[in-house]
Amino acid sequence: MEELDHRSIAKRLELFHQQDEGTGVVFWHPRGFALYRVIEDYIRGRMTAAGYREVRSPQLLSRALWEDSGHWQKFSDSMFAFEEGERCHALKPMSCPGHIQIFRHGTRSWRDLPLRYFELGLCHRKEPSGALQGLMRTRAFEQDDAHVFCREEQVAAEIARFCAMQKEIYADFGFPEVSVGFSTRPGLRAGSEAQWDKAEALLEEAARAAGLDYQVLPGEGAFYGPKLEFALKDRAGRLWQCGTVQLDLVMPERLGAHYADAQGEKAQAVLIHHAVLGSLERFIGILLEHYGGQLPLWLAPDQVVVASVTEAQAAYAREVAERLEEAGLRVLLDDGPNRLGRKIVAARELGVPLFLTVGKREATDGSVSLRDRSGAQSTLPLDAAVVHICAKAGR
Repeated sequence: MEELDHRSIAKRLELFHQQDEGTGVVFWHPRGFALYRVIEDYIRGRMTAAGYREVRSPQLLSRALWEDSGHWQKFSDSMFAFEEGERCHALKPMSCPGHIQIFRHGTRSWRDLPLRYFELGLCHRKEPSGALQGLMRTRAFEQDDAHVFCREEQVAAEIARFCAMQKEIYADFGFPEVSVGFSTRPGLRAGSEAQWDKAEALLEEAARAAGLDYQVLPGEGAFYGPKLEFALKDRAGRLWQCGTVQLDLVMPERLGAHYADAQGEKAQAVLIHHAVLGSLERFIGILLEHYGGQLPLWLAPDQVVVASVTEAQAAYAREVAERLEEAGLRVLLDDGPNRLGRKIVAARELGVPLFLTVGKREATDGSVSLRDRSGAQSTLPLDAAVVHICAKAGR
């Protein structure tokens, strides 16, 4: 239904738009980018707390590196490439080769492992114009791309800790039901059969140790390794594949991701590719459809509208808005001449969860009248209202 399509919801909520001059890319409006930043900050906080260190890899890399990694042979038709004399460069479709270059810069010891990187990295893929669909499929998108360099004996523990965190994150966003697929070697792949045998065995052992109940998906793995795929069930019962865990023995060998073992000998690192959300653009589209635009308080671009009943209370309304903003809340001030009923309708159309009214009585008492989406109302002193709203918003 059109009213449940994320593009229609985004238009009503004033989040973003797309146009022919930017095929497959997104123009984020202030409210949309506020939502984008909330999600970025949340993921950044969770990954940092889990021991991942944030990095930034180049947007443009030489074709030679993409050939060495194997991406050129697999994805060249979907990569934006640029000639520079006799050299060719391409915009990155993913961040893993860049993260390996960071790992390789300097001597690594077995004592350094596991080494965890993550990047909120902008990626570009030359998707066919007919396949583009709002936020669900774009040519430019941001991935929460993470990589762990570790030893074989560390694989199970690393995957288990990541899967536990991932489950908590999905629940925070309102997706308690998650399906897991185990994707095995595809027909077109890099690496030896022995590498694939070992990688699949290691990942299967790790999945079982993590207590995952998974369905085998034959031939659906990445070209460099098997993967776990995590699909979220939304309120309409639809499944959305979002997160992945990929176990890679191929790219570390091809790109020289080595470390010195306990005997001082050169050893090859195991690379675990992680993503919780996948494309942030696509995940926002999923969220909008899942909630029908009625995002929970902690995610809403504007969490509170402060509205004056008449222009006589405009000064007090501004004071209330400033107090809420000082507490770290995202506030929309409506102190104009419109009638209160129109202000309530406008806030509802924007999907703002809380509505604070300040009239003559509230301005005199130093209080606010609080209304939530259910229509429930209460009157609180301003200080108490700030504490109450911050608690509800998880601040």
